[in-house]
Amino acid sequence: MSAHKYSVIVFDLGNVLINFDYDIAVKKFDKIEPHLGKKFLEHHKNNYQIHRTFEKGMISEEEFIKIALSGVNHKVEPDIFAKIYSDIFTPNNDVISLLPVLKNKFKLILLSNTDPLHKKYGYEKYEFLSHFDHSVLSFEVGSVKPEEKIFKCVEKLSQVPPQNHLYIDDITEYTETAKMRGWDVIQFLNYNQLLKEFHSRNIL
Repeated sequence: MSAHKYSVIVFDLGNVLINFDYDIAVKKFDKIEPHLGKKFLEHHKNNYQIHRTFEKGMISEEEFIKIALSGVNHKVEPDIFAKIYSDIFTPNNDVISLLPVLKNKFKLILLSNTDPLHKKYGYEKYEFLSHFDHSVLSFEVGSVKPEEKIFKCVEKLSQVPPQNHLYIDDITEYTETAKMRGWDVIQFLNYNQLLKEFHSRNIL
């Protein structure tokens, strides 16, 4: 147990440890056919609830791709679509560099709203994932942030009281839900701000 009141630090994935940008996919679709990227993005935004359902693990990869392909006029093969849709991530190396340091003092848990395609073709390759003791991925546990169930999944794995959790996420709605559970939270803005928050808590 750490000397701090925290024994567990919980990290969000997207726009904290890795940044994502759908414009990367848009440009690749545009190379296949002019304006195809715009069609993909509009279809993706207009069918956000389908994507959310996919993140909850309630529809299969095949079902999701079939729906998504209608947004690109079926001009892309399913396997090519999966790769373009998922190759949108770049690592936030400053934040990632903190993980091995934190690992010496705290249990680390990854908490992410994500889908199996993004995992398989997007971020699974990153070595920093090995620093985490546990990963709670929405499609694997059947729940998305800010639902209570997904936070309870973290607590079940950590096996410590809510107040021993420190949570870093960029989305206010998610940090507020965690705060209501008794977790301490940092709403992530950038690396320097995160460092200041850690220093103020005597974590680093």
